[in-house]
Amino acid sequence: MRIKRPLAIAATAAAAAFCLPVQATAAPPPPQSSPIAQTARQPLERQVLAERDGWASSGAGTTGGSAAAPERIFDVRSRAELGSALAATGTEPRIIRVHGDIRANTGPAGELSCVDYAAGTGFSLEQYLYDYDPARYGTGQEPAGEQENARRKAAANQAAVIRWDIPSNTTIVGATADSSITGAALRINRANNVIFRNLTVRDSADCFPAWDPTDGDHGNWNSEYDLLQVINGSTNVWVDHSHFTDAPNLDINQPSYFGRPYQVHDGAVDVTNGSDLVTLSYNRFSDHDKLLLIGSTDSTSRGDVGKLRVTIHHNSFENVGQRAPRVRYGQVDVYNNHFTTSAASPTPYTYTFGAGVESHIYAEANAFTLPGDIPESSLIRHFKGQAITTVDNTVNGKRVDLLAAYNSAATTDKQLVADGSWTPALRTKVHPAQAVPALLRNNVGPVFMAGGGH
Repeated sequence: MRIKRPLAIAATAAAAAFCLPVQATAAPPPPQSSPIAQTARQPLERQVLAERDGWASSGAGTTGGSAAAPERIFDVRSRAELGSALAATGTEPRIIRVHGDIRANTGPAGELSCVDYAAGTGFSLEQYLYDYDPARYGTGQEPAGEQENARRKAAANQAAVIRWDIPSNTTIVGATADSSITGAALRINRANNVIFRNLTVRDSADCFPAWDPTDGDHGNWNSEYDLLQVINGSTNVWVDHSHFTDAPNLDINQPSYFGRPYQVHDGAVDVTNGSDLVTLSYNRFSDHDKLLLIGSTDSTSRGDVGKLRVTIHHNSFENVGQRAPRVRYGQVDVYNNHFTTSAASPTPYTYTFGAGVESHIYAEANAFTLPGDIPESSLIRHFKGQAITTVDNTVNGKRVDLLAAYNSAATTDKQLVADGSWTPALRTKVHPAQAVPALLRNNVGPVFMAGGGH
């Protein structure tokens, strides 16, 4: 049986005691958000994160590969060239400029399909579905046996092709606003001081999701790859003016098996396993379900306690389902973002802010544009958390106390309180929430042109 899912291609210091006040009137965006002002001062690939621009400005700050020598600047147009640039030895700064669309699922003979990855492993989706049908296999244990072993081998074949690590002291940028990477599972893995900007990253589809009948009440299909992972103690990471999306290979177009969606995408940008000091700014997130997971598990064994400090500001979230973000343990500053969900969204809406174990979300001056069937009380979801701060946020232009709205509908055992444990200090200009939609309308995602490219 042919596997019916194509790999579609398309387009810091610790927190201080005082918070910068919300401005009384709308103002122009800060200089670092203006493509004209910024590129006029310095080529895109030579820019560094501004002082006090979120948690990634902590410590030594985030400079990426901005100081790279000429021989450490790589212009890449193919999977092979990008792989060589990432694998270049040495810890000296490097700059990588991406031209055009680099497609991860390719080999020497061209495009690779799910069938190609499964070749020689013995994996058959038809057989897998037969062997692990809950009516036959049961629901008390995860799949084991010949077909599960074959699935793992096929999955390893794909991982070897699409999983790419970005090293320390690297700046990777789109050479133009239409530069993109399709199908890759990018990682910042045990790396420090990385800048990622001006790129569209799309559709890190997993050919071989795993069935787990013990996941939830009805079982779930779980996929492996995020568009970008920040993992295993990585620090000082700045992700800016990029676009993360599943389009056009949307989850809504996937089949269902065993009554559950055949989930082929995982996260967009996840920060886990003791990583720290990350700033996400002026990005566009669209048409994706599980978006931003900050924190590995409820366990303290992953090194997350005292880490996972992330700033999320001036981003646009369009038709996303959940985890924007979902947090465990970390101090996460979420301000001046615009969350929009259309009535015809291809991604079912679940919630926006997920309050997990020991999470500390500070959500200020964000704007929500929602259809009438999404209640204000659903914007927060309880995941064993205890506290969350929500200040001066708006829903459809009206100021709403999101915490009070949540508590009004939550059961007694899931009530949340205001979090007095910290106040963000590392911020750029905070705009009133009413000004955010217009401010971000043409100013998020890839908008730059890198200098010196050819």
